[in-house]
Amino acid sequence: MKEEEAKFGAFPYKPYSIQIDFMNALYDYLDKGGVSILESPTGTGKTLSIICSALQWLLDQREKQKFVAIDNSLGGGNDDDDDDEPDWMREFVVKVDKTEPKKRISIKTKKEKKKNKPVLGVCNKGGMNTLCQDSTISNDGIDQNDDDDEFLLEDYETEDEEGVILSAGKTKRKANGVSIPSSSDEESELDGSDEEEEKRLKVYFCSRTHSQLSQFIKELRKTAFTKEILAVCLGSRKIFCINEEVLRLGSSTRINERCLELQKNKKKNDVSKIKNLGTEKRVRQTKASSCCPMLRKHKLQREFKEEMSQQDALDIEDLVALGKSMGTCPYYGSRSMLPKADLVVLPYQSLLSKSSREALGLDLKNNIVIIDEAHNLADSLIRMYDAKITLLQLQHVHSHIQKYFARFRSLLGPGNRRYIQTLMVLTRAFLQSLQNEEGCATALKIAENGAKSASDFSMAINDFLFSLNIDNINLIKLVQYIKQSNIIHKVNGYGDKVASLQKGSEFNDKGQISEEGSTLSGFRALADMLMALTNNDGDGRVIISRKRPTSSGQQEGYLKYVMLTGEKVFSEIADEAHAVILAGGTMQPIEETRERLFPWLASEKLQFFSCGHIVPRESILPVAVTRGPSGQTFDFSYSSRSSPIMIEELGRLLCNLATVVPEGIVVFFSSFEYEGQVYDTWSTSGVLERIMKKKHIFREPRKNTDVDHVLQKYKMAIDTLSSGSTSQTGAILLAVVGGKISEGINFSDGMGRCIVMVGLPYPSPSDIELLERIKHIEALGLQNSAKGNKILFDGVSCDGNVETGFNILRSCKHRGKEYYENLCMKAVNQSIGRAIRHINDYAAILLVDNRYGFDPSKRSAAHPSCKLPQWIKDSLIPTTNNYGEVHRLLHQFFKTNKIRAST
Repeated sequence: MKEEEAKFGAFPYKPYSIQIDFMNALYDYLDKGGVSILESPTGTGKTLSIICSALQWLLDQREKQKFVAIDNSLGGGNDDDDDDEPDWMREFVVKVDKTEPKKRISIKTKKEKKKNKPVLGVCNKGGMNTLCQDSTISNDGIDQNDDDDEFLLEDYETEDEEGVILSAGKTKRKANGVSIPSSSDEESELDGSDEEEEKRLKVYFCSRTHSQLSQFIKELRKTAFTKEILAVCLGSRKIFCINEEVLRLGSSTRINERCLELQKNKKKNDVSKIKNLGTEKRVRQTKASSCCPMLRKHKLQREFKEEMSQQDALDIEDLVALGKSMGTCPYYGSRSMLPKADLVVLPYQSLLSKSSREALGLDLKNNIVIIDEAHNLADSLIRMYDAKITLLQLQHVHSHIQKYFARFRSLLGPGNRRYIQTLMVLTRAFLQSLQNEEGCATALKIAENGAKSASDFSMAINDFLFSLNIDNINLIKLVQYIKQSNIIHKVNGYGDKVASLQKGSEFNDKGQISEEGSTLSGFRALADMLMALTNNDGDGRVIISRKRPTSSGQQEGYLKYVMLTGEKVFSEIADEAHAVILAGGTMQPIEETRERLFPWLASEKLQFFSCGHIVPRESILPVAVTRGPSGQTFDFSYSSRSSPIMIEELGRLLCNLATVVPEGIVVFFSSFEYEGQVYDTWSTSGVLERIMKKKHIFREPRKNTDVDHVLQKYKMAIDTLSSGSTSQTGAILLAVVGGKISEGINFSDGMGRCIVMVGLPYPSPSDIELLERIKHIEALGLQNSAKGNKILFDGVSCDGNVETGFNILRSCKHRGKEYYENLCMKAVNQSIGRAIRHINDYAAILLVDNRYGFDPSKRSAAHPSCKLPQWIKDSLIPTTNNYGEVHRLLHQFFKTNKIRAST
């Protein structure tokens, strides 16, 4: 044991045996490489164990690389003694030696032409999409002679026209013979430095929320590694931005857009300088011309980097504070440190999304990827590749393109004209699908009629394209055009000018463009949708949701592409990295994760580690509560949960718990809607008033930004009321499964003395996206999953109807059914795991529903309790005769642990 502790000497405390086991397993898996899964219950020091094992491995590899490099320099590189050196490490060292002296160069490569791919054109089926070449569109009174040259697109030519060949990642737009950066460069333009990138072995650690990343940095600071390695923390613009004018925009979308607009303004200055210099002179871009005041002084960015290098690991809050004190952008400042970083801490989206990786310049080759909170990784991953565009966005984009085309048609080159016409064809076709206009093709009508609700239905990609007569358009080239031609910013700029002159409908009462009405966000949504439609037919589904009235108001229509398979996406990461580690508190069942993300890896070859909890069994009291205080059986199934009798019985339970449980109680409901229904019923019946005589009640807000404020008040109430100075003995927090509180908030000690799970939180059967995933997963394992999907669910169409959803669920016998049950129990496990955060903590866990109860001698493998974490199953009391028995168990539990804690 002492040898093991010495191996991980950076661990700041005396590690528990399960922590040593975890660190050894992780170190082993990093040596072997490939995909591995590690499971360690929340509250067992998982984060600290990951840090100490992974970074120790990193430093050990660095030492080995030094010896190899020294050996090679002495001419011993071909000795047989090196045979035990891993191939990946030899390759890594050789690559470092060969690439460091060289400067980065751009190599032009001819793009491979798509076989049998039609030249981009406009469909002419049935006349619905034909564009008359001689037609003109009114420009709504805007003076044609206005000085609009700044909005005119540079000539754009495809490789099929005049033999122009695209260089990889470059545009074909030119200005006086000097290449101008395309809009695809806007993410990475400010990151680059004049220094040659240093090829270093890195560890990429990602988690789902910014608060989890900050917590990781706090744990890192407890170790000696903070002085030995350079850690860089990345985050979103909204989190990092210190430009008050931009921050006032509020939403992430608007902040991102404005930040990029400021960089585009910079480029305009660069272009004018290029034109003035002429074609014979070499142009050097300057960063001083940026229109964002936080990026005008390049010297400050260098000083920011130097400050980061000299300090210990900085979390997001530290970086923002540093940026404010220096008056320079922490977002781009932290990104510029990536080449020198040993450890990169970043959100899911930044690492798992290919476009984000490319924009940030992340190089996963032979590096380490650790994905924390990976219990729902498959769903999180595929959701990043969803695409959605609303009816309002389509209308704005279509209108802006029309006005732009009318104004500049005679000035545009043939390439630009053809692509813009094609964009108008597509946006018009999409609008027709949402507005149910005459002329929609038969396939769309059939899909619509197959659904019980004409408002919502889904289709395969090919069926959708055929139904709108746009199947002969080369979407890949069109997406390429949007990325490279700068049309987004040209059309948006001209559209803003027209709108400002006319006070367009997309402006709100304050004269600001609404988020959804922003042409920039609409254009990006359109580009994402077009890119999504280039996927294989079986990779996803297209959801058509039409405008309709709902109980909460008017439901806006939209088109959405739902990605169904994550295998291809995950393989792009796994094929590059030396090792990919999936870690979490509840990772089982791992077979579902394997089938959905890496089916190429045989079950027996998957490296998996799981450990128990550090707390003794007497510190937890999990009980299946099947009956309430009046003897009413608890049944919170979909058909029974809204019963006034059931809600009243739950209220009686809370009244009793408030008298026996000290300090804080957290109650989890299946949805915000149900929590609101219960709260309103209790308020009317007087139950709420009775509960509040003993404990103050707080409710989880819908807005994530308000959660911290509520939690502070909840904690303050517990600290104040538990002192005994009043008749109240603490507080109750009403929370929601799947909300921020259930996913990333820790309720240690008095904040979570009792966790109450109300019912089994199965997802809504009316969710079309969920049902499409279930249908896809049910068909996994068949030779052709898309074909199997059609066979298994022939004639059953997802339409947002609850009855239809239940029919689909009843049709599932294998993987689909298992997936639906796993979603529910993973949510339960994630929620109840918020309590018990350290070895001296203690809490009761009440599972309130008769479906949790069972006879130990008759329990089947399909019972919900079988999917509970092992450390809870080991102590679970599966049945009680009445609530009185539960009350006595709680009284004794808290009495015993209070005495134990005091000693």
